[in-house]
Amino acid sequence: MLKNYLKIAVRYLLKNKLYSIINIFGLAVGIASFVLIMLYVNHEKSYDTFEGSENVYRTYMDYLEGNTYVPGDAMTYNSSGPALKEMFPEVVDYVRFYYFEKLTFKVGEKILEQPFGSLADPSYFEIFDYPLLKGDSKKVLAEPNSIVLSKSFAQKLFGNENPLRKTVSVFEDGKETQLTVTGVMEDVPETAHYRNSFLISFETEKTLTDFGPTAHELNWNMNNYYTYLKLAPNTNIDVLRQKIIDSDIEKSETERHNIEPIEDIHLYSDKPYEVTANGSILRIKFLTAIAFIILVLSWLNYVNLSTTKSMERAKEAGIRKVAGAKRSQLIVQSLMESILLNFFAMTIALSLVFGTMPLYNSITGNELDLEWEALLKFAPYFIFILGGIVLAGLYPAFLLSRYSPAKALKGKVKASTEGIGLRKGLIVTQFFATIVLLTGTFIITKQINFLDNQPIGADVGQVMALHGTVVSSKSDSLVNNDFRVLKEQLEGFPFIEKTAIAQTYPGDSFDNLSSSRGIGLPDGRSDKTNVFYTYHAQPDYFDLMDIEFLVGGTFVRNSGFEGNQIVVNETFLKTMGISSPEELLNKTVSFWGNNEWKVVGIIKDYYHFGLKSPVLPMLIRYQDNMSNLLIKLDKSAMSIAGLESALDQVENKWREVFPKSTFDYTFLDEKFEAQYEQDKAFGKAFQIFTILSILIASLGLFGLTAYTVVLRKKEIGIRKVNGATITQVLTLLNKDFAKLLGLAFLIAIPCSLYVMNQWLEGFTYRTNFSWWIFALAGTTALLITFLTVSWQSFKAAIANPVESLKDE
Repeated sequence: MLKNYLKIAVRYLLKNKLYSIINIFGLAVGIASFVLIMLYVNHEKSYDTFEGSENVYRTYMDYLEGNTYVPGDAMTYNSSGPALKEMFPEVVDYVRFYYFEKLTFKVGEKILEQPFGSLADPSYFEIFDYPLLKGDSKKVLAEPNSIVLSKSFAQKLFGNENPLRKTVSVFEDGKETQLTVTGVMEDVPETAHYRNSFLISFETEKTLTDFGPTAHELNWNMNNYYTYLKLAPNTNIDVLRQKIIDSDIEKSETERHNIEPIEDIHLYSDKPYEVTANGSILRIKFLTAIAFIILVLSWLNYVNLSTTKSMERAKEAGIRKVAGAKRSQLIVQSLMESILLNFFAMTIALSLVFGTMPLYNSITGNELDLEWEALLKFAPYFIFILGGIVLAGLYPAFLLSRYSPAKALKGKVKASTEGIGLRKGLIVTQFFATIVLLTGTFIITKQINFLDNQPIGADVGQVMALHGTVVSSKSDSLVNNDFRVLKEQLEGFPFIEKTAIAQTYPGDSFDNLSSSRGIGLPDGRSDKTNVFYTYHAQPDYFDLMDIEFLVGGTFVRNSGFEGNQIVVNETFLKTMGISSPEELLNKTVSFWGNNEWKVVGIIKDYYHFGLKSPVLPMLIRYQDNMSNLLIKLDKSAMSIAGLESALDQVENKWREVFPKSTFDYTFLDEKFEAQYEQDKAFGKAFQIFTILSILIASLGLFGLTAYTVVLRKKEIGIRKVNGATITQVLTLLNKDFAKLLGLAFLIAIPCSLYVMNQWLEGFTYRTNFSWWIFALAGTTALLITFLTVSWQSFKAAIANPVESLKDE
């Protein structure tokens, strides 16, 4: 019996090729889009999940702003972990990290830079369930000058040799430290917000870093550490959090400790000094909504098209009933056709997923795959898809099975109007989804263009930052002198317009900024609640970056205040309640325990971190040491051939001055734009899936149009006999859909405003909602509707009315 059902289903699908192709294509695109989006969603939600991760929390600082505490930054003090463990029995253990964005290593004659590593407490492997391949997990980080390498980093340093007990040199702050390899760990998974490629024992901090003689003791002075806590199972987190907030362990009126689950950090945390750029739960919610919209639209299309075809099969159903077929058998036959059609669609969908995965990965910036683990996590969604397939097939099956055999065999089955309200509701839903997605696409594109085109208050074009680590036995003063020599020699190159030295630059991360609380003014006013950010630069920096001064000017060499000169920005003045820049010019202010900082200039605000973050109160200090060497290239050097030659000459000059060193460079405009990479990737994905959803919605509209034409076939014939033109028939059929579109448009406008405003709240500076966005979305939807409906309507309008008016 089953074989017979299957044979009939295959014959029917082959006979109705257009119907089958449209249905299979729509379902395949819907399922493939759903799978691709949800693979990405699952990937983003899988961050920091490992054995015991539900009991691991990060502690961070809240800062007092006005009368309210707000999340401050992700770093804490070196005392935070020990103090919390001592005070609260729920805290089983802690691990502290001091993060290195990059360190330089030397083994024999091999010199290389390695990013992403940390000083870490011995408890690391007790808290993070990442495999240790070589060494004893309880001892590898116990002794000073010990280092654990990741598997891939060990391969880079030592090849296939066993690295245990071998010595490596590491260079930090211009000095060399000898470390012994005590362990090799598996590479930290990509789905970890904190990925270490090497771990140095925390005790090594005393010799590796140069924070001053007392900085390495437990203190509440420097919050430069990431602290993670392992809590006892079944801990009441809300109670513990409140106890920590109320504890005042840091003995400060303006800050307090707080905790957050490590599993939430990637999607929910966006604090200053995050170790890496995190994801966004809002983007995940948007993409999840799109995935389900596309999938449901594809099912609705199937229902619409199947309902349309069921009228044409009324006579077939009547013959089967006369021959003795039961209603249940007709339902099973129809479901068999649905399952077979969906099987073909599923097969094509999976082929599309595998085929488009590389392109999709390039858009999202991830390395997604369909390995066994990913498929296991996807199992609930496959169950959902199968359930939807069955439900989508039931309605047409029940509709087909209930036709009266007498009426069917006489050709008197009328197009039922019972479900027309439901179908109109579904098409309004499709119009609604289409307009919302179109509006979202236009607003996202407008916001990204706004980010790209908004002046940032500095010129990052044609500017390179040169940096590297000098592996030398020279003293710091000699190295700094050579750095100045390099700067002067590069200025002689014809393709270099300007040079400057600075600790950081627009688009760089928080890591190269220092923060301070507690600013004193000459008149006795002070601010102890706001966080001020500071970095150092040399006099040429402001001219090279084209940063405009409101009053005053750049640093002055050989002045009485040479080491204590500072430049502040407009936001600093506003934060301190200073109304006029002249009020502070040439005055001295106090911070960091020094009351001799002389303000030599006030600059206009510039967007150091782009337009997603507010402008911060900045203090730029004069410091004459080695840092990033910035060079501004001439326009003539920016062609492909010219740039390649310029880079070669710059690197050769660098290595001539520093023969034993690493060398790297960064284009500032690329670094600045990288801040928006995730938003641009989200925008591209949103556009692609919007187009696919519109395509699927158009197929659904095609199905309903076909059904409507059949329903009004005789009416159209009568109108044509009475002189109706083709244009009038097209207008007749299009106006009904235009009404549905108008209703959907009215519902979609407030919904679009609300939803897209939620997304725009992630940007401090954002574009506005222009009326033309909604008009363009509505017009686009109207055009799509007109083209789709007119295709079917035109066929009905030119048909011979005699055929439609035949009765028996």
